[in-house]
Amino acid sequence: MLYLLVKAVVSGVLIAIISEVARRNPGWGGLLASLPLTSLIAVIWLWRDTRDPLRIADQATSTFWFVLPSLPLFLIIPAMLRAGWGFWPTILIACAITLGLYAAMFAFSARLGIRL
Repeated sequence: MLYLLVKAVVSGVLIAIISEVARRNPGWGGLLASLPLTSLIAVIWLWRDTRDPLRIADQATSTFWFVLPSLPLFLIIPAMLRAGWGFWPTILIACAITLGLYAAMFAFSARLGIRL
């Protein structure tokens, strides 16, 4: 249980640091948020937990394929906000579209021979 708490605290602190940096300088915050820090932390925790290189390879491959349908979110949000949409409707619509794109990735990945 302590290990789970340590993982949660370390991961949460990272998110808090990024949001504080972004509050002061959106460019630097965007850079930090764009780094695959979450994925790297997940890989490190997975390695510590399993020591299974094939599981890590599968996780990294799946992460790559799921990054693709998440990218439009970062175009939809600024476009909607600049068009005058409210924050929460923008977030909800962008997340709904992203979920749809994730569903499409699941549906088409098997047809393309991609194992997720």
